[in-house]
Amino acid sequence: MVRTKIASGIDTTVELGPLRLRNPIVAASGTFGVGDEVAHLCPPDALGAVTAKSLAPFAHGGNPPLRTCPAPGEGMLNSVGLAGPGVDAWIEHDLPALEATGATIIVSIWGRTVDDYAAAASAVHGLSPRVAALELNLSCPNLASHGTSADGQPASAMFAHSPELTAEVVHATRGALPVFAKLTAQVADPVAVARAAVDAGACGLTLVNTMPGLVIDVGRRRPRLGAGTGGLSGAPLHAIALRTVWVVAQALPGVPIIGTGGVCSADDAIAMLLAGAHAVGVGTATFADPRAPLRIARGLAQWCADHGVHRVRELTGGLAWPM
Repeated sequence: MVRTKIASGIDTTVELGPLRLRNPIVAASGTFGVGDEVAHLCPPDALGAVTAKSLAPFAHGGNPPLRTCPAPGEGMLNSVGLAGPGVDAWIEHDLPALEATGATIIVSIWGRTVDDYAAAASAVHGLSPRVAALELNLSCPNLASHGTSADGQPASAMFAHSPELTAEVVHATRGALPVFAKLTAQVADPVAVARAAVDAGACGLTLVNTMPGLVIDVGRRRPRLGAGTGGLSGAPLHAIALRTVWVVAQALPGVPIIGTGGVCSADDAIAMLLAGAHAVGVGTATFADPRAPLRIARGLAQWCADHGVHRVRELTGGLAWPM
């Protein structure tokens, strides 16, 4: 059953490019599982969309343990390393269960080369209309660069550091489904990378991915994570994500944005919308509370009811600034 209202009288539907979501809350990639693991705690059909964990065209074991640890300021550091079964195995074994929940599904993909992205995208585009959109994870900080492939292509997970490489991947992955490029705040000019993605054919953007960080076990004099460094997420990331969403939305008005990073409450989600996001990704909060996306969706609708906002989508870009 499609649920378009969580609070009585509030129209929670939002438009994300060609997608019409029942509400703006999206379960972020890597935090809601690959299939229906969290569905019995947080019904996916009550959310705007669910983004599956990033998939490559091959199975990947990820990084050595320890893979996650707390970070100061109620944050989390992770270095999972994009572990996953591969896109073909996911389609066969995990997609049917997630599909059965009634979720609007966004599929995240990654690769070490442009050809990897193209291969994974081809498989996902073939799923239309079973899935709603394709997200390109161009900015994971938890996978080391491996130089170049045999044909000279860059072999790295950080394509989003370069407008040219971002554009190349987007161009190679266009197809039946709308494409969203997931970018990083770890660049001098996020607008330049965002514009390159859109000019190459991306329907929209997901802003932002985790930021590189390090937590040290001082007793052992070693990093807490098995891979050493990892991606910082949770509350400490929120202000950085907000700023990136705002500057990109100002420069590229009308481009659909999923704002993600440190969204732990309804107020955090409202801030993302006011900064210019059209939808809001909830990620790390789900680890502590699997029902966090649903709690935030309900809190957002209730805030609108309390403040005389009848349509959630009216909040997008509503920040009263500069003064």
